[in-house]
Amino acid sequence: MTVIQKQPVSPIAHLTPEDIEQIGVELDAIRQDVLDSRGESDARYIRRVIDVQRKIELGSRAVLLFSALPPAWIVGTAGLSLAKILENMEIGHNVLHGQWDWMRDPKIHSTTWDWDMASPAEQWKHSHNELHHTYTNVIGKDNDLGYGIMRVDEDQPWHPFHLAQPLWNFINACFFEYGIAAYDLELGATVKKKQLKDPDFRRRAKAVLGKIRKQATKDYLVHPALSIPTGSFLSTLAANFTANVVRNLWSHSVIMCGHFPEGVETFEKRSIEGETRGDWYVRQMLGSANISGSKLMHLMSGNLSHQIEHHLFPDLPSNRYAEIAPKVQALFEKYDLNYHSAPMPKQVASAWHRVVRLSLPNGWLATTNVANAPQQVALLYQMSTKGPRVRRAAQARLTQLARKTEAAA
Repeated sequence: MTVIQKQPVSPIAHLTPEDIEQIGVELDAIRQDVLDSRGESDARYIRRVIDVQRKIELGSRAVLLFSALPPAWIVGTAGLSLAKILENMEIGHNVLHGQWDWMRDPKIHSTTWDWDMASPAEQWKHSHNELHHTYTNVIGKDNDLGYGIMRVDEDQPWHPFHLAQPLWNFINACFFEYGIAAYDLELGATVKKKQLKDPDFRRRAKAVLGKIRKQATKDYLVHPALSIPTGSFLSTLAANFTANVVRNLWSHSVIMCGHFPEGVETFEKRSIEGETRGDWYVRQMLGSANISGSKLMHLMSGNLSHQIEHHLFPDLPSNRYAEIAPKVQALFEKYDLNYHSAPMPKQVASAWHRVVRLSLPNGWLATTNVANAPQQVALLYQMSTKGPRVRRAAQARLTQLARKTEAAA
């Protein structure tokens, strides 16, 4: 959908300036309640999660010493995938947000944590904590919208190369940690400006390459080498690669659900001029979406299933989001705002539908119908990679699907 400022009927048109500031006051009160009640139970939670994650990883790597045996490969790979997801989502992401800094534990602190990702912590904190969370969903300010490789709003000009964006998005999902590292490094903008020799860029690039080398040495050299006595070097190598891809696909899917589903609002750059605390809160409320599900879902998503609550209060302990979610939802209802929440399969399908829809010129696909998204992705792939005859057939089929979807709408 187009930026909220250009919609025929704005979803916040009914709010007065006084309403917006009162929303800020009420959300500040919710936040303060959590700050005042943080304590030993919260500290026990994060220490327990870290302990469990490390035991799962250690046990999985021990099993993978015998990964030449298919059952050991399956169990070890599944366990290592789980451990990597937990480390990235519920631990690393939230520790680096400073959610646990209040404990004053140097081992669980945003200034000391070194996570299992290609992106150095300091670079990620700048691009994510400082930029994304400040300019959430502001076109031209929040680079997390499309990560610089996708068209994410109708107001952005369409070009033929956007036809391939579903393919780029899938490749990015498979190797997400490296895409994030390049994004945090601002590699695309630096290449475009021909500033590869800039000293600051070279310093940051060196840090990224060092981080990648450290992770690759661990996953693709040291641990496979430990499996040599059992003849499991190659199978352990494959297990580590698979676990990294699984972690990347899961992380990408969770993050896509947070800001990309149809119905999540985007904003004009000029709209944040003179923005008040209440205005900022409202932008976070409408620019984020939740994933409904079980406690296990919330844990495995790093509690980013509570993306709305996370964007309102990024520095609160993640285990408290479920507790305050009903209060936040009640505030949405009080001020007649849309609390965007749905099960993960629906949110993922909606996000991919938006990726596909905006890879085409405006109006080719309906905004809300996601039933044909997988077929549309396949056809777009054919249009971007196959010969002229196949491309023409794919384009004709896409047009037919678009007309059928519009007729059904």
